[in-house]
Amino acid sequence: MSQPFDFDKALKALQSGQALTGKDGILTPLIKQLTEAALAAELDSHLASDVEANRKNGSGKKTIKALTGSFELATPRDRNGTFEPQLVKKHQTTLSDETERKIIRLFA
Repeated sequence: MSQPFDFDKALKALQSGQALTGKDGILTPLIKQLTEAALAAELDSHLASDVEANRKNGSGKKTIKALTGSFELATPRDRNGTFEPQLVKKHQTTLSDETERKIIRLFA
């Protein structure tokens, strides 16, 4: 996972006129961090409910396009290949507007 989101740095960037969204938007790293945390929680839940022995098996990477800008997302995997993420599904390359708005509202 990436470095924790620095709210003080984001506030200073906002005050200096940096855009909230877009390629180097202030919110893009926050969206990435929260999405990766949610996917990790989904995997933990999946592994806890699995009857067979199963465990984490690293992560894959894919580029996600969102309203706040594009970012590389580390998507967790399980050893048996049975994990089906719900927030960002397999082969999905865009973050839905609704999901992104919910994440942003958490910090509004």
